[in-house]
Amino acid sequence: MEAKAKTLGGSLLVPSVQELAKEPLVKVPTRYVRHHHGFSVASSVSAVPIIDMQRLASKDSSDHELEKLHFACKDWGFFQMINHGVSCSLLEKVKEETQELFKLPMAEKKKYWQEAGDIQGFGQAFVVSEEQKLDWSDTFFLITLPHHIRNPNLFPTLPLPLRSLTLPSFSISISLCKCKFLVVKHKDTLEEYSREVKNISLKTLNFMAKCLRMEVEDMKALFEEGIQSVRMNYYPPCPQPEQVMGLTPHSDCHGITFLLQINDVEGLQIKKDGAWMQVKPLPNAFIVNLGDTLEIVTNGIYKSVEHRAVVNSEKERLSIATFLGPNLDGDMGPAPSLITSETRPRFTRISVADYNNNFFSRELKGKSNLEQYYI
Repeated sequence: MEAKAKTLGGSLLVPSVQELAKEPLVKVPTRYVRHHHGFSVASSVSAVPIIDMQRLASKDSSDHELEKLHFACKDWGFFQMINHGVSCSLLEKVKEETQELFKLPMAEKKKYWQEAGDIQGFGQAFVVSEEQKLDWSDTFFLITLPHHIRNPNLFPTLPLPLRSLTLPSFSISISLCKCKFLVVKHKDTLEEYSREVKNISLKTLNFMAKCLRMEVEDMKALFEEGIQSVRMNYYPPCPQPEQVMGLTPHSDCHGITFLLQINDVEGLQIKKDGAWMQVKPLPNAFIVNLGDTLEIVTNGIYKSVEHRAVVNSEKERLSIATFLGPNLDGDMGPAPSLITSETRPRFTRISVADYNNNFFSRELKGKSNLEQYYI
């Protein structure tokens, strides 16, 4: 599996947009300007469905909430999840430390920058040529689960005393190792956060299986030991926000994505009935969306949805997306329990490693990656 994790692909190295945005820019550099990307202002604020995890788990309300979940997955591919069980204190720690991570000096960030042939670390993904347009954002991407395929350079193993440098007598030590201390804190918070999000991701997928009358084991076999990854996003202010894209329109390749908004600046937009709609995040809710893998597994009953991120001229925006995909050692296709003599498979089977490699080795472009797997 460790070797297969490396087949997620690589990306060409690009400059830090956060550093670029610190300069007194009047015009955006040409590499970021998109004259023909079909940008249009979102038509409205999107009232995406709201799903209550507590109601899903309650015997008294589960039937009604399952109907809502089924509708959200079929008609939207997006929903906001409330009462999800992840503590507010942990969410606040994640928000604070994600902001701290992007405040690290550039000299420190370079220690965690992407390397050739890998997409983990600071940088951008899906940059496959020197001619393509770049997004107006920086990201920090890493694999979080399973543990044995993590990049040790991004989960640094530092002496345990560094994790408790909080007493006044250690103030000099804290000052001297501030950057490393921030990374250690983030590691510990991320450890807990990734575990919590994995749990609610699996619960959500199992509820979806119930909605579809699909064998729950079909879902568990794919995702219980699946690959989880995290992408922290930083979108700096832009002097010409109408000419750039924070994140290129695309659908996710994974099974399910849980997005946490870090600050109060909106920017996520989804494509609904051919029009772009802005999403207004609820406080401490997760914005959940279905990926291409889940469209394949459900044989097209549930759909992945194109989405993008836009930026503005005055404020930075931060978010953290946590993805859960299938086990890298297996293959995938429509769930066997959904295929009958009357219902034929709409997608071919493919190894998960090849599927991921196909996605991460090409430029983002709508749902183009999924289209190659139709039968």
